[in-house]
Amino acid sequence: MSGRLAGKVALISGTARGQGEAARERFAAEGATVVGGDILLDGDEHLDVTDTGSVEAWVDGAAERHGRVDILYNNAGAVRFAAIDEQPLADWRFTLAAELDSVFIACQRAWPHLKRSRGVILNIASTAGMTGSMTNRRTAHTASKGGVISLTRQLAAEGAPHGIRANCISPGMIATPGARDNLLAEHHPMRTIAGAIPLGRLGTAQDVVNAAVFLASDEAAYITGANLVVDGGWSAVLPGALDQEVLR
Repeated sequence: MSGRLAGKVALISGTARGQGEAARERFAAEGATVVGGDILLDGDEHLDVTDTGSVEAWVDGAAERHGRVDILYNNAGAVRFAAIDEQPLADWRFTLAAELDSVFIACQRAWPHLKRSRGVILNIASTAGMTGSMTNRRTAHTASKGGVISLTRQLAAEGAPHGIRANCISPGMIATPGARDNLLAEHHPMRTIAGAIPLGRLGTAQDVVNAAVFLASDEAAYITGANLVVDGGWSAVLPGALDQEVLR
């Protein structure tokens, strides 16, 4: 690896599995000191991203141990899927707390440290925050991820005078353990979605992390307020039956 994040202290939430685990490994390989956190982990790395006290202990503890915070990578989240006429208010609130409130809490707690380091915020949004879906009933998820995209732009505006960059990544369908248990399960209508993706495959956690490394690095020093879509072209095309012979 090239050490593109050498000397940086990076806080990454949701590192117990999936995209967060891949991010932790890659950021460390790129030279960063990584402080992970997840509700599934124990000890100093136990983190409930919806609890202000837990987030404050995580952020301030990392700053105290390592002297600074350079990167805040808001990856953790949880979702309860349902259509508008079926979703209980409690599930709506659960999803917005896990996916949107969590980003606000972490950014607010890390803000003083990021001002000192002229640091970077990286939020994981989703293509779900950009469009509706005919096959996945995701009312709350659409709202929360749309909120993450908008919040990121506002963070970019408020952070610019302090040298803070804020960007987000919107993955499409990524083949993580969570997706395989839900959206890619045998019974779900999304299970064949790879056939509708122009690049012809599902994304991987590493596809997302590749984009994250770039945005977190000094190579992206002139990029802030951006939403980088990592979805194999899925959101760029209209749905429909595609005759491959037409393209040959």
